[in-house]
Formats: sequence, C-alpha cells, structure tokens
Amino acid sequence: MLRLGIVGLPNVGKSTLFNALTSSQAAAAENYPFCTVEPNVGVVEVPDRRLDRLFEIVQPKKKVPAVVEFVDIAGLVKGASQGEGLGNQFLSYIREVDAIVHVIRCFEDPDVVHVMGPVDPVRDHDVVTGELALADLAVVERRLEKTRKTARAGDKDAQAELVVLERVLAELDAGRGAREAGESEEAVTFLRQLGLLTAKPILYAANVSEADLSAAVGAGVPALRRAVQSHHEEAEIVPFSAKFEAELAELAGDERREYLASAGVTEPGLDRLIHAGYHLLGLQTFFTVGENEVRAWTMHRGGTAFDAAGEIHSDFQRGFIRAETVAYEEFVRVGSYKTAREQGLVRSEGRDYVVQDGDILLFRFNV
Repeated sequence: MLRLGIVGLPNVGKSTLFNALTSSQAAAAENYPFCTVEPNVGVVEVPDRRLDRLFEIVQPKKKVPAVVEFVDIAGLVKGASQGEGLGNQFLSYIREVDAIVHVIRCFEDPDVVHVMGPVDPVRDHDVVTGELALADLAVVERRLEKTRKTARAGDKDAQAELVVLERVLAELDAGRGAREAGESEEAVTFLRQLGLLTAKPILYAANVSEADLSAAVGAGVPALRRAVQSHHEEAEIVPFSAKFEAELAELAGDERREYLASAGVTEPGLDRLIHAGYHLLGLQTFFTVGENEVRAWTMHRGGTAFDAAGEIHSDFQRGFIRAETVAYEEFVRVGSYKTAREQGLVRSEGRDYVVQDGDILLFRFNV
C-alpha cells in the first residue's frame, strides 16, 4: 500500500487536509501549534472513474478500489532536528513513508495564527526543508565515519558507498536534498535504505484561499514555485483549499458537483493530490473483473505481467502460466469479457509483457 506522510509547519492546514481526505474528524484541527501529538493514519480510496464504469457494466457483488494510506504528522518547527517542538520523535515517523506531502500555507487569515508570524511560503518551505536536511546530515555523518574506516581497509563496496555519501554530504551542506546526489538507480536505492528524509519523493500542496482556488494562485504561490523548482525542476505543486475540501467532504451527489462548479474547479483538490502522488512515484493501475468483484490494483509503471501477478497473490506469481489481457477502452466498447474474447480483443501474454495503465488482466496459474 502506498504511504504518504503529510508534513509542514503548525497551523498550515495539515490536519484539516487529513480530515477531508479521510472524510472524518480523526485529526485535531484546533488553532494552536502541536494539536496533533500522535500521528493520525487514514486509508483513502484512490478515485478512478474507470473502476466506476467497470462496476456499472459488469454489475458484480462489490467494487474494490485501490487505496492510499495518509499519515498526518505533527507540525515541525525550526530546530526540530535538534529536538525543538516535538522534535525527532516526529521526524522518525516520516522515515517510514514512501513519499512526503509538504503542505505550505498560501492564504492570509488574521483569525488563524502562524507560528512564525507573517505568511511567507518560501520561508516555510526553507524551514521544513532545512530541518529534514539537518536530520539527514546527522545520519550521513555517522555512516561516513564507519564507511571511511572500512574503505581504507580496501573494501570495494565501502569505497563505492563512500563516493555516494560524500556527494550527499556536499548536497546537504549546500542546503539541498539527498535526492540530488542519486546519480544512478543503485545510489537512489541505497539512500532510501538509509532512511534519508530528503531522498524521499516530495509533493508540495499549496493551501490557498477558496477565492484563489480556480486561478490556482495564492499568497506567494509563484515565489514558492520558483523556490521549489530551484531545488528540483520536476517538483509538482498542487494548489488546494483545505477549508473548501473540508466543506466539500460533507456533500454528495448534485450538491457536491454544484459546490465544485461554484468554486470554478472540475474535481476536488484531494483527487488531484492523490493522482499527483501516483505520478510522482511512477505508479499505474490495472484491473481485475469478475462476477464477484471488480478491483483496481496498483503497480509501478514499466512492471510486467509477472509483477502484476505478485501484487494479487504470491501463488499467482509462483505458478504463473499467462495473463489474458484486454485494454480498458476496448472492454468498455464491447461491454463484456465474453464479447471481447469472441472479437479477438483478448490477448494471451507471457510473464515479460509490460502492463499498460488500465489493462484488465485475468491470470492463469498452476500451483
């Protein structure tokens, strides 16, 4: 299951976002710092209109969407890496997630205090990024001391590791993240195994006012975009309004659609946030269809039919024979698996077939 950790300074909208994501009041959202003490965890369905359409066509007993786990972590403050605020206790929670959602306040409201005074998204970005980097610096320096000794003794693996660690140290000293030091897939994997916070993929959620929502701007958003992209060019910023999303979560059907239209947006910011997380981590969806259920499954882009089988069950992978495959668009056009087979639209693929987003798969296996 994909796990995303929500981080940011106190009172930027993290807990309000979490409550809207989970359509609950699980996370405290009072107007004072550190109102979230223990991390809140919520499982959220991945919105996918394709799954809804398959359910309408097949009419099975149940529909099972893919899910994402969100972890709402207490607000960080300057000095958190040295134990300020609630300190390292909460930095440790971040190490356990697949990616980070950094919520940054981009709205003015005199009734909602800011722990650092005036609203300044670039400053907030730099404070949190700096604390994550300082926490990583301590980890890297400890590892370097041990690796240097082993490398001097002639260990080839340690010598290769030393090159990567010294490159990471230089990036952290320059105020950048460990992800910039990952020049190869092996280096990136190694850095993530170390649990480095700044090696994790990061998505920025700009919390704007409802009035700024349709234009996707807010207080300091353009400056924030420049600051974020100076760290890594491909970084994505998703504008949303935590207040608007919290109100939207209480509505359904026509009321929900009308409320979206009144704000000048076509889909909830939370949907865009989840989809952006999938894009960030290189994930895609495949489907299984049957009389009992239609289900969405998550896998990495570029994965094979053999990999997809393992997402369902280890027995499917161990006894893999073949995968019968039909594209989502073709299945919807003809209206059933039986008709798709009769029209020659169902292909028999081997274990090395690269699964495409939206593929409908039926696995043949023998254990």
